[in-house]
Amino acid sequence: MQQDSNTGVNIAAPEGQARGGFERAFRVIAVTSGKGGVGKTNVVVNLAIQLAREGRRVLVFDADLGLSNCDIMMGVVARKDLRHLIYEGATFDECVVEGPEGVHLLSGGSGVAELAQLGDAERLRLLAAIEGASPRYDTILIDTGAGIGSNVLFFAGAAHEVVIVLAPEPTALADAYSTIKVLAKRSGIQRVLVCVNRVSSVTAAREAFGRLHALTSRFLNVVVELGGWIPVDVHVEAAVAAQVPVSVLHPMSPSAQRFKLLGDAISRRRPELASSGGFHMFWRSVLEGQGGSPPITAKSREVFA
Repeated sequence: MQQDSNTGVNIAAPEGQARGGFERAFRVIAVTSGKGGVGKTNVVVNLAIQLAREGRRVLVFDADLGLSNCDIMMGVVARKDLRHLIYEGATFDECVVEGPEGVHLLSGGSGVAELAQLGDAERLRLLAAIEGASPRYDTILIDTGAGIGSNVLFFAGAAHEVVIVLAPEPTALADAYSTIKVLAKRSGIQRVLVCVNRVSSVTAAREAFGRLHALTSRFLNVVVELGGWIPVDVHVEAAVAAQVPVSVLHPMSPSAQRFKLLGDAISRRRPELASSGGFHMFWRSVLEGQGGSPPITAKSREVFA
């Protein structure tokens, strides 16, 4: 058993966890949400920083195409982005910028309508470009758009793991459920990790997750786990205004500490797909129509870290 450092609640270690943690393996994690405005990008950026602090080599791919803002959250200037990579022949290195803690960012661009609906040819060029640079990374975080657009379904379906950012409001709950339902039916997603964002307490987080879990366990064949929660914190607003991630600007703040625990929880999880072949073999499986999570037969369970 483990103990939540903030609440004193005893929790079970993730299934299969070795005492010393899992050997570092290549993994692609898609972070999505049912609706906009729930703090998804803030979760992605701070999770990336925490994973980098654990020694992981992290690339953030801002796949909210045409509406990207990870660069603003990270306080960096992306002079070239996905538009230049796909349509103008720029190299991957020309389009990637380094942010806090050595996290690399590939921006999806902003204000470019055609990026919002990439065709198969453009997706192939994107995957080929990332594949060529992949040996330098062991973790890729994909910040998808919100909702159930074609790009969201593609990138979520192509990930080893999917994280849903959930806000406690009823509308966010309904949208999160709808997103999980579509991801399960259209992209083959069978396992989802939930991060409840901007809640007042651990009790509020558990209640919000419980409502979502009640729906998914009744109507969907999807394993839904609670990976963590982020409190309402004035330091987050200050960090966004300063264009510095809260984990950097206020590392001892309540939200930064919870982001650290979320990063720890994800690092402890068993990778959902064999990844010894690294990025090359992973994307080859995606292009052959084998992406997504493997079948899960265990009952839904809550991992509160």
